[in-house]
Amino acid sequence: MLISRESCGCSNKILHIMKQEIDLLKFYPQSKRPVEERGKLIKEGDRAIARKFDKEYFDGDRLTGYGGYNYHPRFWTDTVKHIVEFYGLTSESKILDVGCAKGFMMHDLSLALPGAEIKGIDISKYARDHAKAEIKDNIHVASANNLPFEENYFDLVIAINTLHNLPIIDCKESFKEISRVTKANAFVVNDAWRDLDGKQSMLKWNLTALTYMSCNEWKDFFEEVGYEGDYYWFFAE
Repeated sequence: MLISRESCGCSNKILHIMKQEIDLLKFYPQSKRPVEERGKLIKEGDRAIARKFDKEYFDGDRLTGYGGYNYHPRFWTDTVKHIVEFYGLTSESKILDVGCAKGFMMHDLSLALPGAEIKGIDISKYARDHAKAEIKDNIHVASANNLPFEENYFDLVIAINTLHNLPIIDCKESFKEISRVTKANAFVVNDAWRDLDGKQSMLKWNLTALTYMSCNEWKDFFEEVGYEGDYYWFFAE
């Protein structure tokens, strides 16, 4: 599908090919994941705690989440710049971050696009309450399967490592909701694997995802729910 940027608050009028697999997080800092070590330590109780998305997930032990989720400009600055350039976003654009946590990406988007309307939703009241002060008022505590926004409102909707945390029924509704509220573009990242080794690594690493599958299975899923946006994957290798 081709879509013009002319009427979406974007300066670049070149047609954008939607529904493509593209790594828009290639500038996000990467580190070697201790998959085998973590797989031996994580228990179902740790996953149950993590899936509450409360203090223990964001600022508790590493086995139940981030082990401290704090802002640093090195994480999002280059990635946000890349996303802004890729979608031709401007200070007139409207952007939604689904699963925005403490709003770190929202904050960096606001620095890159002064004047843009940047909203976020997250299921975690703890995350919203501990969000960046500059962006906190733009974060709604809500679920991705029931977005509190009008149809065709946003120029870009982003959901990074979020939608897979929902049961499959709610995950389907979330993709439909993203399609409903965007008038132009969307970009999602979900847990996935390309082969059996990748699947085994994901099963060892995963803390919170309830809907996760191979890349090809996700693509079939996109067809089923009518998702027309861009996408990429989180691999646990």
